[in-house]
This record gives sequence, structure tokens and C-alpha cells, in this order.
Amino acid sequence: MTRTLGSSGIEVSPIGLGCNNFGRRGTRTEDQAGTDAVVHAAIDEGITLFDTADMYGQPPTTSETLMGVALAKAGSAARDRIVLATKWGHQGVALEGAEEWGPKGARRYIRNAVEASLRRLQTDRIDLYQLHTPDPATPIEVTVRALDELVAEGKIRAYGHSNLTPDQIGAAAEVESPNGFVTAQDEYSLVARDVEKEVLPAVLETGLGFLPYFPLANGLLSGKYSRGAGGRGTGPADARLTALKPDLLEQADWTRVDEYERIVREVGTTMLDATFQWLLAQPAVTSVIAGATKPEQVAQNAAAGRGELDAATVERISEVFA
Repeated sequence: MTRTLGSSGIEVSPIGLGCNNFGRRGTRTEDQAGTDAVVHAAIDEGITLFDTADMYGQPPTTSETLMGVALAKAGSAARDRIVLATKWGHQGVALEGAEEWGPKGARRYIRNAVEASLRRLQTDRIDLYQLHTPDPATPIEVTVRALDELVAEGKIRAYGHSNLTPDQIGAAAEVESPNGFVTAQDEYSLVARDVEKEVLPAVLETGLGFLPYFPLANGLLSGKYSRGAGGRGTGPADARLTALKPDLLEQADWTRVDEYERIVREVGTTMLDATFQWLLAQPAVTSVIAGATKPEQVAQNAAAGRGELDAATVERISEVFA
């Protein structure tokens, strides 16, 4: 069971692997061994979309470097089975050595950035190359022309964007191109639904594939956490919210989360499965970008993508978090 990335013809698994944890200090995927374990587990589980960015890791670029080694170990046959996606041009992060490349949406920056990513990823092509955030200094037409050159040269197969406004999505779609943007990537989950107002309608209107990130809301919707004493939220000591973001546990709407848990128990599934399957039931969604730091998490995420919620349950869950 695969899904197509917009108009590209590229097929991907319903659940993708988010690689922003690779090289993140304090995680099991901080080093090469941990990254290898997760990458190889994803390949074994049939996950084909691997999504990273040049800014991921500590320091930035570490995620791509670790992934490149892991994929090289997996072999060329495994590389050919996966869809390797990365991003460039986040306006909030300055990469070392890129200070002289100019605006991040311009041709010079893009060409330097893609060559650097290709080296780190140890590959001859990137399957999906994504503009990470809008570049206010560069007309989108200039960015598209540079990306079309890379497609023609075989350095990338297709390109997408991330975190654009609805107006920017429309403007990008209007640029004449033999290729054009094929995907949009934004935060989307049951507790972060702002994109439903204008972004998703723009995505559907322009024929893009949509790739939601943070689908589990930093793990809040994974089933690992509960209301706890005093409604402050509790979970495993080594889990992300407990260890790194306890304020989000305190701010969670536990009345809704508790009701959600009641529904999933009633229909005989888990919160994690239902969360992914609710997203996959949304018309615009192509593949859900799910992070992982352990092979067992990869297996659970992949299994969730092989299931499906009935329409009535999807509607009930939507109403809980309306």
C-alpha cells in the first residue's frame, strides 16, 4: 500500500520516518549506532519515505551525515527502494560555511546547498528537495528555475516546500515550470489543526501532496502520558515531554485527551494507531512524518500505517478536538 507524492509519480509508504532526532543530544539516535538501528529498522518495516534537513542535528548537518553513513551500510538496493527527502534554507538557522552563499531561495545558495547535502547523504540524487521556510528576499520564480535545473541535471527528482502561507502556496503553484512543487509540509495533528482553515484547502486546490510533521504532538497523543495527580500530566521518565518539555504536559487539555482515550479503547485500538490513522484519513495527507529514536517505535509507527479507522470513528475523534 503506497501513496503518490502530489503529481510526481513517486510512491511512498503511508508512514514516513522523520529524521530530526538523528544527532540530537540526549537521544538514542545521537550517535551512529543509534541512527543505524532506526534507519535499518525502517527499511525492514517497509517505510520508504525518509525525511531530514540540512539543519537537523547538533551541530546542524549532523542528521544528514549520520543518515548518509547508515544508508551506505544498508547498500545500494536499499537506497533504491527508499524516497530520500531533505530540506534546505531555514531562515532561522545559519549553516557554517554558508554565510557567503547569498539569499537562501536564490540559485547560488540552492546549488551550494544541494551539493553539500548530496555529499553528506552519500548519494547521487535527492528524491524530494524541500524549501524549509519561505525566503522573503527571493521571488519564488527564481527558486523554481534553480530547482528545475537540478531536476534536469538529475540531482533531484522532485521538489516541495514547507511552512508556506496559503498565499505563498498559490503563488508558487502559478509559476510556469516543467516540474513545479509537488508537496507541502507543515505541522498537523489532532491538537494542531490551524492548517485546516486555509493551508489544506490551498494544498488540495493546487494538487500538492501534504506531509504532516509533529503528528503525535511531541508524543502527547502516543498513549504514553496520562493526566496524573493534579492534572499536571505524567509519563515515562525518559520520554520527550517528561524529560524535555514538561510545560506542554501541564498545558495539555486532559479532558479532551481522556475522551479520546475512551473512544480508542471502545473501538479496540490504541491512541498511537488512531492518531496516525486519523491523519491518513484526511483528504490532503499523503504520508505522515513520524520521528523515532528506537527500532520498536519504528515498528509501531509502520504498523499503524497499515490499519484504517472507519469513517464514523474518524468523525468522532475530529469532534473531540474540534
